[in-house]
Amino acid sequence: MSACPDAPCVPALGSGDSLHQQGVHSKVLASFPLCQLTEEDLTQNPLFCKFLATLSHHVDRTGLAVSLKEELEKAERELQTQRLAWLQSESLFRLLQEMIQDHCVRQHHNSTSSEDNKFYETMEQCLLVAQCVRQLDPSSTTGQEQPPLLGLSAKHVLDLMPPEKDVRHMKQRLLAELEIRLKKKCFNILSYYQPDWEDESEGLKNLKLSRLPETLESESKRVEALREKEWERATLLQRQTHYYLSELMGCMQILQSLILDYHLKAQKELDKKKVDYLEAKCQIVIRKIRAEMLQLQLDTYTAEKISAHRKIKEKLDAELKAVRAEKQSAESMLSSFEILGQEFEALVQEYSQLRLEIDNKSWALREFSQHSH
Repeated sequence: MSACPDAPCVPALGSGDSLHQQGVHSKVLASFPLCQLTEEDLTQNPLFCKFLATLSHHVDRTGLAVSLKEELEKAERELQTQRLAWLQSESLFRLLQEMIQDHCVRQHHNSTSSEDNKFYETMEQCLLVAQCVRQLDPSSTTGQEQPPLLGLSAKHVLDLMPPEKDVRHMKQRLLAELEIRLKKKCFNILSYYQPDWEDESEGLKNLKLSRLPETLESESKRVEALREKEWERATLLQRQTHYYLSELMGCMQILQSLILDYHLKAQKELDKKKVDYLEAKCQIVIRKIRAEMLQLQLDTYTAEKISAHRKIKEKLDAELKAVRAEKQSAESMLSSFEILGQEFEALVQEYSQLRLEIDNKSWALREFSQHSH
């Protein structure tokens, strides 16, 4: 009675262990996607699988240690902050250069006011001084003193700044000019991102522009997630391709062995069929040669027979001609001897005999002519 409830417990435990093992294998394969591992490798090497499962708690999917990964992420955040600061300063510098270039173009084609000329000259001079100061001291984070360039220092260059009054007026106007240009460029970016928003009102554009960074950040995260997923799929595809190729190579080896065995067994039969084929081909060639020789002999015999018939015909024609001449001579003699009486009877008999010979030869000639055709 107690054996019955224990019987189904065994396969249940076995299936649970199998499911647990499959889960461990899946976790190990997902933790080390760069390794050319298969589930069969993990099944055949359980200790190695256990080692990899323990190691997955200390390294990430790329093989970096967790502590090193944290330091790397911190360095990346610092780099991102410095990169953002550099991009801000670089964007502002290029925008100021663009403003100066646009003013030079307008000044070349149209007349500009003296206030505008003073504003852009002051801005250009301040920009050049700032560039020179930056070249003399390229990094504010370096603790070592650098040798001066041409004996110049930042203080010498700062003495070339425009008057403070002009700089103050330039800064007051510059903020409004920068705001106008930055807003125009932001609207251009917004129109490039969504061309349908180009004809909308300025207020609606400002509202959408305020949400554009969040939208772009979400798009960037979505693209990054898709890229990560694509990388996972590529890694899985590479692993499956490696597995399929190994299986394919095994199947090819088995197929080659089967082909070799079948080839050795069927070679005798193939050789026999080949011999039979060559023998039949030789017999056909021999028969063809014999037929050609018989045809040649038949043609030769026919030509010889035609030639003989032609000669016989010519001979009979000559004899017929001679008999006809003899007949004509006999008839002339018969007509001349009709007056002789009884002597004419002898001549008639002779003529009858000649006529009979002529008829026999004519019949022979006709028969020969019919057989020759």
